[in-house]
Amino acid sequence: MNFGYKKLYINGSLVDSKSGKKLEVICPANEEIIGKVAMATEEDAKLALKSAKRGFLYWSKLSLVERTEWINKLKDAIVLNEKKLRSAITYEMGKPYAGSYEDFEALVNALEWYPNAMKNLKPETIPDYENTHTHKLISQPAGVVVAYLAWNFPLLNVAFKLGPALAAGCSIILKPSEVSPLSAYILGEILNKINFPSGVINILTGHPDEVAVTLSQSKIPSVVTMIGSTETGKKVIADSASSIKKLSMELGGNAPFIVFDDADLESAIDLAVAIKYGNSGQICVAANRFFIHENIYDEFIKGFKQKVTELSLGFGLDQSPDMGPLISKKAQSRMTYFVNDAVAKGATLLSGGSVPKSFDSGFWFSPTILVDVTTKMAVFKEEIFGPIAPLMKFNSDDEVLRLANKTEYGLASYIFTSNVKRIQFFSEHLEFGEVQINGIKYAIYLPHGGIKNSGIGHDCSHLALNDYLVQKRISSLM
Repeated sequence: MNFGYKKLYINGSLVDSKSGKKLEVICPANEEIIGKVAMATEEDAKLALKSAKRGFLYWSKLSLVERTEWINKLKDAIVLNEKKLRSAITYEMGKPYAGSYEDFEALVNALEWYPNAMKNLKPETIPDYENTHTHKLISQPAGVVVAYLAWNFPLLNVAFKLGPALAAGCSIILKPSEVSPLSAYILGEILNKINFPSGVINILTGHPDEVAVTLSQSKIPSVVTMIGSTETGKKVIADSASSIKKLSMELGGNAPFIVFDDADLESAIDLAVAIKYGNSGQICVAANRFFIHENIYDEFIKGFKQKVTELSLGFGLDQSPDMGPLISKKAQSRMTYFVNDAVAKGATLLSGGSVPKSFDSGFWFSPTILVDVTTKMAVFKEEIFGPIAPLMKFNSDDEVLRLANKTEYGLASYIFTSNVKRIQFFSEHLEFGEVQINGIKYAIYLPHGGIKNSGIGHDCSHLALNDYLVQKRISSLM
């Protein structure tokens, strides 16, 4: 499939890059060119900034009712283009077509949920203890937003930024990854077709050293937000220091998946497979380190291996595989590095660990299990972002808590136990922004955010609105 050539969306129009450069988009399943997109330059980025500045002046003055009408119009147009958007995600990511629904659904849900959440955000009255004044706290749009998006969920990541920004009254510049920009560029075509107010949303991608640096260092944005790696987040923060900006960042993770000997083992195994190998392990909240109590270690491994070896690999709109390829050759090589490092340091390769022979092109890697992993191995210390499950045993609550928290990251964590006191203890002492107990759930209305080197602020829920609003105190003499 070829999606043709897609243009930048700036100031309400589809435009070519000022340089005329075009970026080839490669399907990671077969390494074929599936389309081209306009490659933005520094000049294009500056035009987008000016456009967003004008767009904010218009959009922020609209009432919430008026903004909601436009947001609903966009949502309806997106629904009408479901097949086109999901097909683009499938080909630019290589993910199963069924998996593309999560992206599409997130975007629709965000555009529907956030206007209602904004409607429920009421001014706060602050008591005056001397009874001399009245005080009210109101929220107003923060300003122009620059949003950097990761490649792993092209439209879901758009949803997490676009929904709250638009509802709050902000204009936004979306910079999708150069690896998977197609679906975002198609969104630009949809915006153009419905004549969405110019400047409110701008969409462009380009080389980070040229485009991202220009956007971050500009004094026009009031908010810089991103989804990506911790190292990229540090650079964006540094580049943004040209002026005081609000920052919201969902960064890397190293999630522990802890299973005690009193857990529902079958449920824990099913969820372990889902949260590890979904999207080929390329998820920030994917289980990264598996801690299994020594009393059930062998039993867990047996059941887990059986489920993992049943996973199917494949690609295409008419197929329903469990896993697609990795995003790039670099990602594929990184998996080989993780396996070789672990085995060299004493781990046992239980299954997978290599490029499957049935695929002669694309960036495939077999679902992999490593057992008897130690803290000295790269799979313990680094975010894997791929289909490798490192397992290690533990024998006490104190030991597993220490191991789970032994990371610079603090995004998601998972624990399986039926002990109420243990649940309470670990809920309090696990150093992660999310603690999920005996189950896993993500939704647009549930807060999603990390601590430590995993981020600032939140995506999803009413908390995300805080990143796109500023508070103003209004005091009046009684």
